[in-house]
Amino acid sequence: MERTPLRLLLLGDSIAYGTGARRADDTLGRRLTTALTAEGFDVDLHVLAVPGAQSSDLAAQVRRAQPLDGDLAVVVIGANDLARFVPPEQASAALAAAVAALRRAGTDVVVVPAPDMSSVPFVPPAFRPLVQAACAQLQRQQAAVAEAAGGSVAHIAAEVGQAFTADPAMFSGDRFHPSSAGYARIAAALAPTVVAAARARRDRDAAA
Repeated sequence: MERTPLRLLLLGDSIAYGTGARRADDTLGRRLTTALTAEGFDVDLHVLAVPGAQSSDLAAQVRRAQPLDGDLAVVVIGANDLARFVPPEQASAALAAAVAALRRAGTDVVVVPAPDMSSVPFVPPAFRPLVQAACAQLQRQQAAVAEAAGGSVAHIAAEVGQAFTADPAMFSGDRFHPSSAGYARIAAALAPTVVAAARARRDRDAAA
């Protein structure tokens, strides 16, 4: 019996899109596809993310996702909200609306909250505690609204942030976006949550 592919959607910003990766296979979507394939899934990947996107841009991506009838959406968002000083309440409300819309469409959702921007090399050391605090505030609000809307949350910011702080090679040449090595690190931290969500989806579908 032929297996039905898992329709995996990636929504969000440049990290979800893969900006900075040297090869297409190094992007987050491709790396997550590889991790899911290793766990026995056939994956149909659709990257709807847009570089530079803020949380307010998720609504348009969700509309583009509707015809795809996705099984699992991974939403990576928040870095640009932080960089552009979007109030965390405003950013979180837009994320909540996006997660709720995806769930209403029958798509399971894993939210990856904002990264720890204090690890970005050009942030002056004196400002890093303030930046880290702002990131943590947004992360908490994102996690709360995502779970309330029926999504799950990948709490990887601290782990990934430490790796990026310790190794400059995690950043690409622009010293802002991840490098291929950085995407490998993000995917390794994120894959267990995504695989668990895919398994839960498969088990529910099998029991239906």
